[in-house]
Amino acid sequence: MGKSEMERLNQTLTVNLTNIHETLQLIDQTPASSLQKVTWDEVVKIGEQLSKNATTAGMLCTGEKTKVAALEENMEAYFNVLQGLLLLAYGSTVGAGPTLSSNIHASIKQVVDCSFLLWRECVASYGPRSSEKKCTIPQLAGTVWEACSALKKTPATNIVAIGRAMTQVAVSMKDVLREMNELEPCSSDPTSEAESQTSDVDADADDEFGKDLSPEEMKVAQLAIGVVSEAVIVIKELIRCITGLLKKESLKDENDGVESLEKLLKLCRSIGVQVDELGACLYPPQEFSAIAKSCKELSDLIDEVGKELDCLNGSTEAFSERCNALKTALGNLEAEISDSFATNAVLQNSNGLDVVEQMQNLAV
Repeated sequence: MGKSEMERLNQTLTVNLTNIHETLQLIDQTPASSLQKVTWDEVVKIGEQLSKNATTAGMLCTGEKTKVAALEENMEAYFNVLQGLLLLAYGSTVGAGPTLSSNIHASIKQVVDCSFLLWRECVASYGPRSSEKKCTIPQLAGTVWEACSALKKTPATNIVAIGRAMTQVAVSMKDVLREMNELEPCSSDPTSEAESQTSDVDADADDEFGKDLSPEEMKVAQLAIGVVSEAVIVIKELIRCITGLLKKESLKDENDGVESLEKLLKLCRSIGVQVDELGACLYPPQEFSAIAKSCKELSDLIDEVGKELDCLNGSTEAFSERCNALKTALGNLEAEISDSFATNAVLQNSNGLDVVEQMQNLAV
């Protein structure tokens, strides 16, 4: 293969890559509401066509007698389909909120990245002297196929996208709950305590946390576990409310209520942050003031969630019941924290008096 042929292929590839980069900049912008909305099924369908083109490209590029003209023609056809995919994906973001748009952009970007890798390798490996590089082309064609197949799993509506994002919050909260359930009280048996200290000599420092909780601290931890358990259930009920919104007359259009849905997701994530904070405060020495603050924040957040869900007419009796159960759990934890504060204040005052009396009794 002559040098001019290789330059010709590289030039053709550069032009196509530049065009796709420019189109990507377009789909990063918010489409006008007047633009006709494209269904996600259309995006998936053209993605299937791109998968076939990737397979053809892989077969063509691994052939020993493929001519430059044939490869150029296949390249042009491939990037024309990819361009169509990007434009249809852009049309599908009409009325999409930030969460749905982010999902769509991530899925499309994956297809683009895999396509670029495939064609750069196809061009670089063209010719009889590049047989070793050709071995990677079928794998790269496979990654394009996987990326296009993943389009079928991409959320097609705001409600589905936000519901999945809320599910991720619930999963993270479950992880915190699992760690909280691993907290253990310190042993009251001196023999067991000595054995435990011996066995922990070679353990990591992180593994030692949570094994020195006093009975009072353990009670706080158990009440906090109850709070987080109820919070997870509240998020699950909220997801049920969200996914049921399309059945309501007020939300026949899937793009209705996007602002409220996004706000609900933001509130859910804030709840997740407070759950993280609460979990971190349970390790000794427990931070009672921080725990009390998290309880207050969680209570306020639950109120906000309820108000926002009412704006969508999406609240259910089950959701209200779980919110009340969470409020009760928070009240129990706050009461225990208040008792602990009071007990500590009495002990501090008592210790202070003892010191004063001892100072007065010292002989000069």
